Amino acid sequence: MNRLQAVKRDGQSLWLDFIERKLMSSGQLARMVAEDGICGLTSNPAIFQKAIGSTNQYDADIAAILNRGDTEPSVLFEALAIEDIRGAADVMRSVYAATKAADGYISLEVSPHLAADTAGTIASARRLWKAVDRPNLMIKVPGTAAGIVAIRQLISEGINVNVTLLFDRAAYRAVANAYIDGIAALAKSGGDASRVARVASVASFFVSRIDVAADALLDAKIAAAKSKKQRDALQGLLGKVAIANAKLAYQDYLETFNQSPRWQALAKQGAQAQRLLWASTGTKNPNYRDVIYMEELIGANTVNTVPPATLDAFRDHGESRSVLLTDIDAARGVISALDKTAISLKKVTDKLLVDGLVLFADADDQLMAAIADKRKTLLQGKMALEQYALPERLQRNVDKTLDNWRVNGNVRRLWARDADMWSGGDEARWLDWLDEIDKIGPDAKALNQFSLDVVKQGYSTALLIGMGGSSLGPEVLSLVYGPKAKQGVKLLVLDSVDPAQIAALEAELDFAKTLFVVASKSGSTLEPDILCRYFYAQAKAKLGKDTGAHFVAITDPGSKLREYAKKNGFARIFDGEPGIGGRYSIYSNFGMVPAALIGIDIKKLVGQAQLMVNSCRPSNTPRQNPGVILGVMLGAAAKAGRDKLTLIASPALAPFGAWVEQLIAESTGKQGHGIVPVDAEPLGSVGDYSKDRIFVYLRMEDAPDPAQEALSAALIKAGQPVLTFTLSRSAQLLQEFFRWEMATAVAGAVLGIHPFDQPDVEAAKIQARALLDRFERDKKLPQPKPLWKSGALSFYGAAPVKAAKAKKAAKTTKIAKAAKTRKDKTDVDIVGEFLATLGKGDYFAVLAYLPMLEPHKVVLQEIRKKIRNQKKVATCLGFGPRFLHSTGQLYKGGPNSGVFLVLTCDEAKDVAVPDSAASFGVVKSAQASGDTAVLLKRGRRVLRVNIGSDVGAGLATLSRIVDEALK
Repeated sequence: MNRLQAVKRDGQSLWLDFIERKLMSSGQLARMVAEDGICGLTSNPAIFQKAIGSTNQYDADIAAILNRGDTEPSVLFEALAIEDIRGAADVMRSVYAATKAADGYISLEVSPHLAADTAGTIASARRLWKAVDRPNLMIKVPGTAAGIVAIRQLISEGINVNVTLLFDRAAYRAVANAYIDGIAALAKSGGDASRVARVASVASFFVSRIDVAADALLDAKIAAAKSKKQRDALQGLLGKVAIANAKLAYQDYLETFNQSPRWQALAKQGAQAQRLLWASTGTKNPNYRDVIYMEELIGANTVNTVPPATLDAFRDHGESRSVLLTDIDAARGVISALDKTAISLKKVTDKLLVDGLVLFADADDQLMAAIADKRKTLLQGKMALEQYALPERLQRNVDKTLDNWRVNGNVRRLWARDADMWSGGDEARWLDWLDEIDKIGPDAKALNQFSLDVVKQGYSTALLIGMGGSSLGPEVLSLVYGPKAKQGVKLLVLDSVDPAQIAALEAELDFAKTLFVVASKSGSTLEPDILCRYFYAQAKAKLGKDTGAHFVAITDPGSKLREYAKKNGFARIFDGEPGIGGRYSIYSNFGMVPAALIGIDIKKLVGQAQLMVNSCRPSNTPRQNPGVILGVMLGAAAKAGRDKLTLIASPALAPFGAWVEQLIAESTGKQGHGIVPVDAEPLGSVGDYSKDRIFVYLRMEDAPDPAQEALSAALIKAGQPVLTFTLSRSAQLLQEFFRWEMATAVAGAVLGIHPFDQPDVEAAKIQARALLDRFERDKKLPQPKPLWKSGALSFYGAAPVKAAKAKKAAKTTKIAKAAKTRKDKTDVDIVGEFLATLGKGDYFAVLAYLPMLEPHKVVLQEIRKKIRNQKKVATCLGFGPRFLHSTGQLYKGGPNSGVFLVLTCDEAKDVAVPDSAASFGVVKSAQASGDTAVLLKRGRRVLRVNIGSDVGAGLATLSRIVDEALK
């Protein structure tokens, strides 16, 4: 007789602790059933990791699944595993039938990461049970406190359960009672009486790991023993604890299922006893017999799940005899003697459970990482190519943070909306952007049909009125994709109250062919409100009673804008998502309605974005998760003093920078922390950049800019951190929105701040509102006395004192005092003293309350370049009031390292606001004054320059002054 068949004769079922596809396809499993008496299989993440991650058996199937539609690693794994499990279950079906459902089982484990999650375990078990759809499946659930509750529920639903990771007898007894409770509930539920008889369960009691742990403690005591007698006693316990513990657990089994009146009543209804299954039966100590944990654990109504090597060893030289009922007193003596050595078996088994959960979780992470790597290879060319060059010290910090994120399950916590990932505040209510892509699909066709209807109605232009996240995302789509769209309308974006800019844009419009899209989440934001009223009034004057048909609104339910839209007969009102903040709203209607209007195919957009979303889902471990990697790098860099995120983008992708700038600045700039995004800064040479920067190079593969290529290579050579994302086509930019949303949330967690609020934005709004209220009363705004006047230019400021502790090397300057005491001071002195406050680690920002027109940008960019090259500091440029809803949060709430040049002008021609005493020029002036006042109140270094009504001439003069001041 085959030695393995002899085990079956002695009452024990042998299951194989292994699975891989070729086991079934080659016929090997069927031969083992026939020749060795194998009557079941078990699997776990470590087994699947070896099968899937270390072989190419599954590559073709992974490719086929991805060709049908991209998905995340965990879904890929389940698809692969389910096919294997079904194949094994079908091979074992004859055993299942012959033993009347006593044997023939194959086990599939719920994710080890659910060990403390009862609801998650139950949901996962139900899903897997339904998906495999085989009666001889067992769902593996760990015997944790949360698992025991799940076991009871699953058994009551008729789902077979393999309870895993049992080391402690008390835990086993709790599991056995949970099984009985579940069977009792199933029997009580009625229905087909045979349901009770069809439910099976095993309790997997781990063995060899106990000896490994106990022997290590005994060896330490042996080494410290003071007598031969003491050493001999201790040595006599080596290799004995695990088997003794198992034999006593078998006594618990007999007491529970052979002597319990409660169980006997259920047994009469056909219920199967929950058998003990010996797991971890491969010998780990080479000094012990290689089949010891098979030979010493044979007994009636038990199962031993055996790894292939141990199975081969027993087939060769194992000896079978029923031993579980022998030497019970000796087993008790071993446990008693161990207790006398002051080694706590309870502590040993408790630690083994914790360690086992970690080992299985680690194996699951390795499995998901292997699948993610295969997925990434197969998707090559469909997603941006990532290349990271970091200085050694920063790389170590990043690696350490990524490892901590994996160990602590932070990606899963983030997707589970655990607010403690950040500040423990209301973060969870702002995370609906995580699921937004999944919701767009059903609406894609309707969105594109809306666009087609707009074109059919004769519209050729859409003017989007919004601020911040409501305008910046659509603007990127318009500038990057609008010119290439084959259908749709031209999209213009207005997010300024500058009178000249409003007039210039209005002059472009044919009102009869223009659809006005008013986008505001709250519907009460000042700028969209007054711009909506202005253009509605202008349209009504030109179009008459059909005005409402030319307007649509995108707003949250219950907003002020919604009421206005209904009252004035807007053609459509698209709902916003209350659980998504404006800067994260690109995949909601705030981004998708404009995208559809441009002519973008929303279904294809969703498909592109889904690739990145799936790459960032929780089954992608941190090192395989592009959003997490980027976020950790940004957060770790900022904590190391590299808090100036410098964006370099190929010309075709350049508009994306303004959106990233808002997302990063408004999300991270608070509580004295913050990452300073530096967008569209003129290129310099390597020596122009200090070591407070981290660079992101967004690169078009087929149209790289030679100057950017050269600078990137030089920066890397100089040891600067450079993260390069190479896009093979512009459509991949649709993925980058989600990468950066995820990265920003992760960076917020690394920095320990709430990335979804904007507490300091409101301060400037309050100040501006107070000034406007004063204007309504007095019909004029208060005007401060200038520090200095020079021709058309007037200079305003205060005492920009730099904090001595933060910047010891920097010289403090008090402009106001100096201007009063020195009669010979010039405009160059004023600007020079202001720029002299720039020191190491600072950044310089131009806040221009001017028309955002190209000639003005050119001059301001040149000023940025001069200051960057001379002072070696990062520079920023924002146009007001647009930047108030973007970088404004960072400037007020972030680190006090900014030096701000505020530029205002007199209006050559103002534009009235309907139903208000204030004009757009007055509103802009109030916003500039309010913003400056708050910056000063926060101790920022600020100089305000009014350049008169001729903006071009004023900027030219200012540029000359800066030149001279820098000399």
